[in-house]
Amino acid sequence: MTLGIARAVTVPSTGRGTVAAPPTARGTVPPSSAALPPPPSPDAVPAIPPPDDPARIRATIARCPLFAALPINAIEDLTARVVIRKVNAGSAVVAQDEPGDAMFLIMVGRIKVVIFGESGREVTLSLLRAGDSFGEMSLFDQAPRSAHCLALEAAVLLVLSREDLMKHVQAHPRTAVNMLGEMARRLRRADETIAQLALCDVNERLIHRLVGLAREEGASKPDGLVINKRPTQQELANMVGSCRETISRAFNQLARDGLIIPRGRALVITPALIEKAERRRAA
Repeated sequence: MTLGIARAVTVPSTGRGTVAAPPTARGTVPPSSAALPPPPSPDAVPAIPPPDDPARIRATIARCPLFAALPINAIEDLTARVVIRKVNAGSAVVAQDEPGDAMFLIMVGRIKVVIFGESGREVTLSLLRAGDSFGEMSLFDQAPRSAHCLALEAAVLLVLSREDLMKHVQAHPRTAVNMLGEMARRLRRADETIAQLALCDVNERLIHRLVGLAREEGASKPDGLVINKRPTQQELANMVGSCRETISRAFNQLARDGLIIPRGRALVITPALIEKAERRRAA
C-alpha cells in the first residue's frame, strides 16, 4: 500500500468506460487530499547524524575513557586532529608486529583484539565497542603492535596519529593524566586475567567472562542482564583459553542449572550467576 498524496480523480458526468467516484453523504465535502499529510511510518526512526558530523565526533571523543572530563577546548582540539576511517567486517585494522603510528577510537562497531599461536590457535584478549580506544601503547614506546585488531562488524573509527597526539598532550597535559589512569586500569585487568588463568579452572573462568560481558554490554531485564549478541562457544573458548568442546560442556551445565538462559541469539545472565561470581571473587 502506497502512502502519500492521493491522485485527484476527474469524474465525468456520463460516458462509456468511465468509473464514477463513490457518492458522499449529503452535506459533507470530501476532504482535499492535498491537505492531508502522509501518516508517519511505524518504522520511522530519528535521523542519525553522519559519521563526519562534528557534533558526533566530539561526542565519541568525550565518551572515551582516555579523554573523559576534558575541557571543551581540548575536545575541540582532538576533533580537529582526528581522521575518519571506515572498515568492513572481518578486516584487520592493525596487525601484530607491524609498526604503530596511530591510535584509534571506535565510533561505530566492535573490534576484537587477538593474538595467534604458531599452530593458529586464537586467544581473544578483549572485545572493544563504541567509545573504546586501542593502539595507544605503540605511540609511547614505539614498539611494534602487540596484537591483531579485527573488525567483528562494519566499523567507523577515528584515527589519531602519534604526531597529533603528542602535539595535543603538550597543549593539554590533562590528557596525559587520563591516559596514565586508563593504562593503570588495563594493567589491573591484565593482572586479573593472569590470576584466573593460573588459579581458576575452566568453569570458573567461563563464569567470570560471561558476567564480565553482561556488565560491559548487557541490558538490565527482570530476569537478569541480557547480552543481545551472545558469543559463540568457540569465541568463549578463545576468551578463556580453552577448547570449544570443554566450553560446550560447561556452558550447557550452566544452562541446565538455570544460571544462564539462552534466548535465540541473546543470552540472559541471571542474578544467581552474578552472585556466584562475586562469591568466588571474594574467596
